Amino acid sequence: MAKSGKSSVSRYAVWGILLLLVAGLAGFGSGGLGGNITTIGSVGETPITVQEYQNGLQQELNFESRRRQQPVSMQTALQEGLDVRVRERIAAASALTEEARVMGLSVGNEEVRRQLQQVPAFQGPSGAFDRDAYEFALEGSNLRPAAFEADLRRTAARQLLEQSVTGGLTLNPSYAETLYGYLGQRRSFRWANLGADQLTTPNATPTEEQLVAFHKENAGQFETPEIRKISYAWLTPDMLVGDITPNEDELRALYSERSEEFNQPERRLIERLGFVDAEAANAAKAAIDADETTFDDLVTERGLTLEDVDQGEVARDDLDSAIADAVFALTEPGITAPVETSLGPALYRVNAVLEARQIAFEDVRDELVEQASADQARRAVQDRLDEIDDMLAGGATLEELGNDTELEFAQIDFFDGAEDGIAGYDNFREEALLLNEGDFPEARELSDGGIFAARLDEIIAPTLPPLDDIRAEVVAAWDAAETKRRLTELGEEFQTKLAEGATMEDLGLDARTEADRGRTEFVENMPVALLVTVFDMEAANETAIVPADEGAILVKLIDISAADLEAEEAQNFLSQLSEQGSAAMAADVFELYGQAVQARHGLSLDQVAVNAVNASMR
Repeated sequence: MAKSGKSSVSRYAVWGILLLLVAGLAGFGSGGLGGNITTIGSVGETPITVQEYQNGLQQELNFESRRRQQPVSMQTALQEGLDVRVRERIAAASALTEEARVMGLSVGNEEVRRQLQQVPAFQGPSGAFDRDAYEFALEGSNLRPAAFEADLRRTAARQLLEQSVTGGLTLNPSYAETLYGYLGQRRSFRWANLGADQLTTPNATPTEEQLVAFHKENAGQFETPEIRKISYAWLTPDMLVGDITPNEDELRALYSERSEEFNQPERRLIERLGFVDAEAANAAKAAIDADETTFDDLVTERGLTLEDVDQGEVARDDLDSAIADAVFALTEPGITAPVETSLGPALYRVNAVLEARQIAFEDVRDELVEQASADQARRAVQDRLDEIDDMLAGGATLEELGNDTELEFAQIDFFDGAEDGIAGYDNFREEALLLNEGDFPEARELSDGGIFAARLDEIIAPTLPPLDDIRAEVVAAWDAAETKRRLTELGEEFQTKLAEGATMEDLGLDARTEADRGRTEFVENMPVALLVTVFDMEAANETAIVPADEGAILVKLIDISAADLEAEEAQNFLSQLSEQGSAAMAADVFELYGQAVQARHGLSLDQVAVNAVNASMR
């Protein structure tokens, strides 16, 4: 079974790569960078092409942009080493291609043909493989069929190689059973809060000697944070937007772009339920009218769900005239009479009537001005990025940027956790923590489209303020610590009495019982340490003291229940973990194999070509 599963996965992987080869190569010429550079290196005799690297970079940028929910520039990619990750990934794939070549591993023409026939982009109106559609799709990506099919053949060979290396690897069942036995164990226990109200006397007033010692021994609690004194120059769209006045043509164009948002025809939210013939449709409508059934019941009887019959939001022009007449004749939610359609008779349910919307240009002019100004401001800031980089490279200081450009110069006493002003940007906070004294300022981007450059002027190490400067804070901290100490001592006395047979109620405690709790659960408003402590206990009737924010918690274990390995939940867990563990084991084995293969064949990179590709992506 495991072998069959891998074969299926491999088929899907090949199909996916087929689509990526077509879609991913769009926009890149077959000649590389102006036809002068076609490869960036090789593994053995297998070249790493410019196209492969360009495509990999673009896919990485797209992925990171989606993951971060904001555009990721090539400059950022280079700073964070994303280009290195792409090259490592491509080199690993090229190493496997080289290994398959050396081994003589390949697939026949028939398998290549079969794979091509299953790609939707290569199919004609009939659903069958269409040579013209195939060549047209490749032509749009500047690919020739022979080159594309060679890529497909190499990809399939790599898949065969992977199957031969990792096929049959499965996780030992005892691993999953042991893990679930640990995670699925359950425990019952009783617990009670020990608070200051349990203490019969208030804390004594601390002596000067006690405060001095406490202040010194807990210096980390009272130290000021490390201060990083940073100078910076920055420019954000908000700084420019007030000076921008979009012209009328720009506003009209933006209004036109958003016309579907501002001007919408009357619409309906509808569902469609089809029938085999008019008689069945009429009978169903009559039964609904007589309250003998409902539209929902009819959907369920057909083995469908409401998602299956949902047609979404439609305008009159979205429907055939007969359907539109029936649907739009309803001025409130309801069900139409049977309607003849190209797929047979059907009932349509109107779930909502959405009125037409016509918003005049003048009514949204202010909104359009705001959007157009913001868009122009963002573009204006981004247009200055290279200019600022060049000025910094030419020796300009941040102060000069503040005097000679639109950038504003400022300084900040930055510490980890600061969020005021420019420190409110994640990008700046990350950069501020990485800066070293003497670093050359470089232009960086902000999440809202702004730019900045920063310089670390000085680091002020954490310092412990004198006791007299923070005496009230130290006294309060000492008092809290003293309360916890006394409550812990009281808890230890209670533990002794519990061991002698007393109950928590005998001790005057307001106790609670937690029955059959799991290791990964939580007790509301209680620290995580409570359950951690409970599951560290080894036998029933064992007791423990758990530290809490304002006191302590006394806990007593009642019993331990072993995990039920036969339960449905357990079986699902074991099955899923076995699959995941087997897949992870296969991935690890294949990664080690790939590293060995790459080391054997050798990787050579042309750094000049790599730099040229990187520059072309900016």
